[in-house]
Amino acid sequence: MFARWGRFIYRFRWATLASSTLLLGLSVFGVLTGRELAGNGGFGADLEAGRTANLIAREIHFEPAAVSSGMTLIFSSSTLRVTDPAFEVALGDAVAPLQRDSRVSGVTTPYSVPASQQAGLISRDGRRALVMVEFKDASSKSQRYVNEIVAEVNPGPLAAVATGQVPINLAFNSTLDSDLLRAEYVAVPVTLLMLILIFAAVIAALLPLGVGLLAIVGGLAATMLLARFTDVSQYATNIVTLIGLAVAIDYSLFIVNRFRDELSAGASREEAIAIAMSTAGRAITFSGITVAIGLSAMLFFQGTFMASMGAAGAIVVAIAVLYGLTFLPASLAVLGSLVDWWPGWVKRIIPWLGSRRPAGTGAWHAMAIWVMRRPWFVLVPALIVLVVAGTPFLQLRMATSDVDALPPSNQARQGYDILISEFPGRNETSIEGVVYYPDSSPFTAEHIGSVYDLSRRLAAQPNVIRVQSIFDIDPNLSRPDYQNLYSGPHDALPPPMQEALAIGAGKHIVLLNILTNKPYPSDEARALVRTVRGEHVPDGQVLATGGTAFDLDVVNFILQKTPLAVGSVIAVTYVILFLLTGSVVLPLKAVLTNLFSISASFGALVFIFQQGHFSRLLGFTPQSIDPSIPVILFSIVFGMSMDYEVLLISRIQEEYLRLGDNQAGVAMGLEKSGRLITGAAAIMCTVFIAFGLAQVVIIKSIGVGLAVAIAIDATIVRILIVPAVMRVLGRANWWAPRPLAIVHRRIGAGDHPASLSLPAGGGGVGGV
Repeated sequence: MFARWGRFIYRFRWATLASSTLLLGLSVFGVLTGRELAGNGGFGADLEAGRTANLIAREIHFEPAAVSSGMTLIFSSSTLRVTDPAFEVALGDAVAPLQRDSRVSGVTTPYSVPASQQAGLISRDGRRALVMVEFKDASSKSQRYVNEIVAEVNPGPLAAVATGQVPINLAFNSTLDSDLLRAEYVAVPVTLLMLILIFAAVIAALLPLGVGLLAIVGGLAATMLLARFTDVSQYATNIVTLIGLAVAIDYSLFIVNRFRDELSAGASREEAIAIAMSTAGRAITFSGITVAIGLSAMLFFQGTFMASMGAAGAIVVAIAVLYGLTFLPASLAVLGSLVDWWPGWVKRIIPWLGSRRPAGTGAWHAMAIWVMRRPWFVLVPALIVLVVAGTPFLQLRMATSDVDALPPSNQARQGYDILISEFPGRNETSIEGVVYYPDSSPFTAEHIGSVYDLSRRLAAQPNVIRVQSIFDIDPNLSRPDYQNLYSGPHDALPPPMQEALAIGAGKHIVLLNILTNKPYPSDEARALVRTVRGEHVPDGQVLATGGTAFDLDVVNFILQKTPLAVGSVIAVTYVILFLLTGSVVLPLKAVLTNLFSISASFGALVFIFQQGHFSRLLGFTPQSIDPSIPVILFSIVFGMSMDYEVLLISRIQEEYLRLGDNQAGVAMGLEKSGRLITGAAAIMCTVFIAFGLAQVVIIKSIGVGLAVAIAIDATIVRILIVPAVMRVLGRANWWAPRPLAIVHRRIGAGDHPASLSLPAGGGGVGGV
């Protein structure tokens, strides 16, 4: 089938190139006219914390000003105190333009509030002041002009820094954009140089890079089209670029190399295209399927931003395979021997450039033979290294990313750090408890007494500073007093109580705001959420929301979904590899070795980003691992590792069918593909390291984790473990039960190796 496809592409090469050009034009149009991605908000509404937050929103109707977006300005002086008249004058002059700006709905300074409220707006040392600025528009719209408003501030003798909701969101968005550009600027030229070194030819090097860029443009267009139908994370563009460039270059490298090999062996252009498609084309198709299957693990996490990232990744892989099977062979059919072009003056200087070694020679062939002569001597230490490298993962602690994910040099991050460390009460974590009576009112005497008792029990919990609720209006009021007051007509209540009820209770709920000075993702704060949810009141439910509750729910959600996601991906991958190889042994070996390399990369992730090794070099703050990162890493690494497995085993299987000898097939397969796999891995590591230069910790950790994983997979796993295991298993590598062998002959993607008539002594398990 693939050979016929290659001949079809050859005959209609110009039409194929024209179609590819049209598709590129449509992709560019799609990128230019695509919708803005949704960011990472709006996800998690199905979690318990999300449902509770929606319940509060339905029951308590806030004024528009209460839900508007805003920012916080921190003014400071090394010589003046906030109470000095000169400080007050300078601050007033600085914020005066904001009070006249039509986009600003309110400005609050320490001098515009009652004396009883000033303490929270003045730092502990008295030299910093907070100014709260509220915008009329929502955060997504106010991000467009927040820098203009900040530019209006003229602090004079004071220093000023902006932080808060809108500046922090803008910092994430702008930093992600700059990370993407930086990665492309680094990855593309370095990749081109490496391709030139691998191919020793200019045009052959340009083709994979061209396919990579086509795949990225197509992937971005498809992702923006997807955004018209569902929420798509802003991180999806990074995944499209990361995966698209890596796999497109990877696939193109194998097809171009096979085409050049067949041309040098004397085949015509048409024959070379047909053979390249029937071998490398078949391999990249199955490789693309396995990579997409790996990425599909993220689709199991619906309700989080990972689902859209998985969809975007699978789409760009499909586009890379599409261009690899159409545009690339059509270009090769047109170019022919010109694919090996190199400037004549370079060849005169380096006459051996592009020379090819005879079959059965070279470092990769020698390495395979060396490993297979002493398989246990190589296999056991290699596995021990991977196990030891994975041990830090046992200390994994997950928590959702916060402002710490921004680089320490970012001004919004610096302002936030100052706010938390210098201003009283700003380091407090709020856990929103909700007592919910779905079928009755909370304002009966019995219910009021139950909620009152609950508020006092929670206030006595360890690490709780205080509990704010409708039962803290007057310390002189007792439990019976609140029962009498709240169970009667609310219109007759004193104004402070009416105000408290307006923001602290609804038709079916009462809010209990539990404050602690423990960080929101800390174990102590999580324990408080569990305590709140573990409480009971007659006829009602006790719920919790807030940052800590969302953090806890996201971690639990991912832990619950992970076994099904991982198991499904492994099972489907196993079936695909069986259809490719006709063996039930090789897919099992592939899965197990990939899990070893994944565990090693996870160990490196914890060692670097959680434990903080190399934090100064890489420029980040050590922190708990965002729960999405292990899922994203598993999805990509599993797919990429299977990518190399498919490309290597396909060539080994081809040589085994040709030679009829396990050891010779492994050696020749590694010789023919080892250099390319190493080169492709080096290119992938370059792309991933370029993303490792990102400033947002999520992208940085994914880039570094992927680079480590691919380096391990292309060296320890492919060069050492694979040939050692295949030597130990011998002919059993290709074994399948007779019924499955029959199934493979009928629906598989090639000849079944078990049908090969081996010479006597061909070897069983452990033989060659």
